[in-house]
Amino acid sequence: MNQKLHDHLQYQTQANQSLLKAWLIETIERTRSIFLNLKPRQEVVPRLEILNPPNWEFGHLTWFHEFWVHRKGQISHPSLLSNADLFFNSSEIAHADRWTIEVPALESLLQYNFEVAQKTIDLLQGTVDAETAYFIQLSIFHQDMHNEAFAYMWQTMSYAQPFEPFSKKSAQGDLKSKYIHFPKSSIQAGAHKQSGFIFDNEKWAHTVDLNKFSIARQPITNGEYLEFIESSKNYSHGKPITIPNYWKKEGGDWYQRFFDNWQLLALDEPVRHVSYVDAQHYCEWRQVRLPTEHELSLLMSQADGQWQASNLWEWTSSPFMPFPGFSADPYVDYSKPWFDGNYQVLKGWSPYTPERLRRVAFRNFYAPQRSDHFCGFRTCLR
Repeated sequence: MNQKLHDHLQYQTQANQSLLKAWLIETIERTRSIFLNLKPRQEVVPRLEILNPPNWEFGHLTWFHEFWVHRKGQISHPSLLSNADLFFNSSEIAHADRWTIEVPALESLLQYNFEVAQKTIDLLQGTVDAETAYFIQLSIFHQDMHNEAFAYMWQTMSYAQPFEPFSKKSAQGDLKSKYIHFPKSSIQAGAHKQSGFIFDNEKWAHTVDLNKFSIARQPITNGEYLEFIESSKNYSHGKPITIPNYWKKEGGDWYQRFFDNWQLLALDEPVRHVSYVDAQHYCEWRQVRLPTEHELSLLMSQADGQWQASNLWEWTSSPFMPFPGFSADPYVDYSKPWFDGNYQVLKGWSPYTPERLRRVAFRNFYAPQRSDHFCGFRTCLR
């Protein structure tokens, strides 16, 4: 009798071993560069919900790689680093406790990272089965996400930019009209089987019916959001107006901090570091609404020139919930614990998201009050 393959063994990754090796080396070199360029004491950060101790996070992403690729997800298989499971298993270590763990020194973490990476590079010299290839790609993407998280943390801490962005700032383009109008339609959401690497929250493809809607071709800009802030005295909904993180006003001019550098606010650039809560307040004031994740996906599927990418993660009105047919992949904590209605879906990418993670189907998610990540929004007509 043929045994049914687990979902993650049927994704049929389109990345060959040579490409996986190149991706692995690239993302590891980026992480190592981030830490080798830290100034003394910058590894010490306050105990905030939006941060992790940087050295702990570095150890965690190496542990994750070793645990899934070389230890086959089994605690019983020993780690190259003594007590690694006690130090770096994020599923077992409460967030607040990560500041109390005496993790190994950075030199030891760099050596651990080097040894794990070298083992994977050696694996890729030979024949790799489907399961190993899946976990190697998962580990690469996991490290990409943590590199992006380091950019968020460095922005929060006013550190220098940790690495060059993969894409530059996005300013308003010359589009034919402000809104693009979509008729009533049905679309395919989610991922098809055997279509390449996916994350479990994309399972599975299903039909979604959309009513007709009109969505902005361009994201909300600093200038538009500034108008909202400065007209707050006329805002009758009684909700507080929050100035975006890293904005300040001096001598009649507005400035925005980009890592360790204050710059004059560029009014035509997409507004960033706005929470879902504040994006909703803006929409109420402007008498518009946020798009659903499926509406925004449809826009993002249009040809270049029809719409303007914000180069930011964009908030949607959709809570992060499972699609029909969802089942968790081996790394159960990637999606399943967060399907509690307390997170919102974001679509798109930030300047610190590699091209290999920029897919229309990708579903990011954050708590609605978070704004430390590079996020923005666009609107739909009501």
